[in-house]
Amino acid sequence: MKKITLFVPVLVVLMACGGVKQTQKAVNSGDYQNAINKALHNLAENKTKKGHQPYILLLEDAFKKNTERELKHIAFLEKDGNEASYEDIYKGYVRLRDIQERIRPLLPLRIIEENRDAEFSFSNYENDIIDYKEDLSEYLFDNAEHLLTNAVSKQDFRKAYNDFVYLEEINPGFEDTRQKIEEAHAKGIDYVEVKMLNNSNQIIPSRLSEELLNFNTFGLDDLWTKYHNNPLPNIKYDYGMQVSFDQIDISPEQLSEKEIIKEKQIKDGYKYAVDTNGNVVKDSLGNKIKIDKFKTVRCRFNQFTQFKSARVAGNVIYMDLNTKQQLNSYPLTSEFVFEHIYANSNGDKRALDTDLIQILDRVSVPFPSNEQMVYDAGEDLKARIKSIVGRHRFN
Repeated sequence: MKKITLFVPVLVVLMACGGVKQTQKAVNSGDYQNAINKALHNLAENKTKKGHQPYILLLEDAFKKNTERELKHIAFLEKDGNEASYEDIYKGYVRLRDIQERIRPLLPLRIIEENRDAEFSFSNYENDIIDYKEDLSEYLFDNAEHLLTNAVSKQDFRKAYNDFVYLEEINPGFEDTRQKIEEAHAKGIDYVEVKMLNNSNQIIPSRLSEELLNFNTFGLDDLWTKYHNNPLPNIKYDYGMQVSFDQIDISPEQLSEKEIIKEKQIKDGYKYAVDTNGNVVKDSLGNKIKIDKFKTVRCRFNQFTQFKSARVAGNVIYMDLNTKQQLNSYPLTSEFVFEHIYANSNGDKRALDTDLIQILDRVSVPFPSNEQMVYDAGEDLKARIKSIVGRHRFN
């Protein structure tokens, strides 16, 4: 026990030293952001803890070096004068401000050995952030609007959409950005026309057709893809999706019988134990000793199994409606099995096991119709179609 008690403080010290070394390594390698994050994390837990003193010095050093490097890079980009650099400059000023705001609540940070407070030279970057946010907003808006106006593909519309969304995030309400977002989104959507083809010799229940094609219940529409099973006249569809059923096999109704003879020894009263002279044997308390009597019981158990199966096979085919070319084809199969077991018996039911006795409570039931069998197989088909649509990519 003494060894464990002594080891715990040593382990804590080693862990603390490891954290300081990692932070120092980050500073030495120029990974100032990581060093600042590590130092702030530890100081936020307990800034007055003696073991956290090294983090104050490392934070002071990393902050100074990071600020110098960031401002030097910003100055270079400003001197270069390239409008494409507005985002980097804007983000640079935001990073500088955010680091200051994370340090500020911890101040003052006292360095005990040097008898002083850590020094952080803070600056006000708000005007720079506002100026470059406006410059960046105008730059993003002009470029995204140009892309929206001169788009040659839906990918262009989507890129314009992403730029407008980013612009709305950094500068909400800038000009008519929100309307541009809606316009770019509407023009960037792929519309997919969904059809069902029945090439089998079986009738597909109408309610199954409706459910298989009701993609609203599948939750498969995403930002850039919309599925329609009822085509709208004002929409030009980009792709076609055909759910084709080529084979539907339904087995005959089958009834099989199995007979089982069960025997079991059961208690049938008792008798008194006797010795070789025919005298009743008693225990140490003077009580007569009883011996269980057993007898063999027998029961004939007849088990009946009702069986019917349906197998549906086909394909999900994707077409490019502009080129009239097939893009991909996925096999689609599903099987549904109806099985019902019931039984009767003749003889002493005490010979039967519990699981067999439970079956005796069941009776024969009507076989499902062929239409119902196909519909029940469709429950699995819906999940399989959803899986196919979820992994297919148009571009």
